[in-house]
Amino acid sequence: MKTYVVLDKNVGETPLSCAEAWRASNPEYAGVPLAYAGRLDPMALGKLLVLIGEECKNQTSYHNLDKAYGFSILLGIGSDSLDVLGRLESTPKVLAVTAADVENVIEAFVGDIELPYPKFSAKTVHGKPLHKWTLENKLDEITIPTKQSTIYELTLDSIRTISRSNLVVEALAKVNSIPEVTDPRKALGNDFRRTDVRADWEAIRNNDSLPNEYTIIHLTCLASSGTYMRTLASEIAKKLGTIGLAFSINRTHIGTYNPVINKWDTLYT
Repeated sequence: MKTYVVLDKNVGETPLSCAEAWRASNPEYAGVPLAYAGRLDPMALGKLLVLIGEECKNQTSYHNLDKAYGFSILLGIGSDSLDVLGRLESTPKVLAVTAADVENVIEAFVGDIELPYPKFSAKTVHGKPLHKWTLENKLDEITIPTKQSTIYELTLDSIRTISRSNLVVEALAKVNSIPEVTDPRKALGNDFRRTDVRADWEAIRNNDSLPNEYTIIHLTCLASSGTYMRTLASEIAKKLGTIGLAFSINRTHIGTYNPVINKWDTLYT
């Protein structure tokens, strides 16, 4: 029996549904405990490390693994979840950025940094996940914690523009990729608030006072455990002088990275 497996999670899957789909296609593991080491948001895709059987007891030893991501930032539209699955805000300001602009900004994020946890995350405060504090409208009762991490590398891959109408089509395809959530235990989230989220995207599609084209920046990031790409995307957009959200996130590597020799000492594949 394997001690772990690395799965490719799709957009729209939760880590749990991804792990259970693997179990369903491998019936010899029916009834065997599974535990994932490192979450991936529903809107993210990529590598998911799942521990099997007795190895689940060693889950804490996998908590500090480094990660590599390809991710993109949509400029000019933000959300409370910091990705496409949140309540939106937009700006009529058109921001034209060059590669030099982006490279000057992202340089400051390389190294040891401290970033706030997303309001919609599983980080617990006083025993309750942040997303519950948010949905209960009680964020004013707590201080949102921050996370110290290290970004080893952050590089610009490309910059593209997309029409407003095509942007909404792509965003809604991601939003609609999640199966409907009917579990009464998750009623507070109300199916990820997707009725309102869809309406927000449609409002952007139909608002001709907004830009006809938007800019999406594609980046590669290699960072220590717990570095939220959603937060990083939002903070980079702020430094560029606008709002933004993580339009796509793809986790490509999981392991232990050695920045001195620029290679993975341990890589889970």
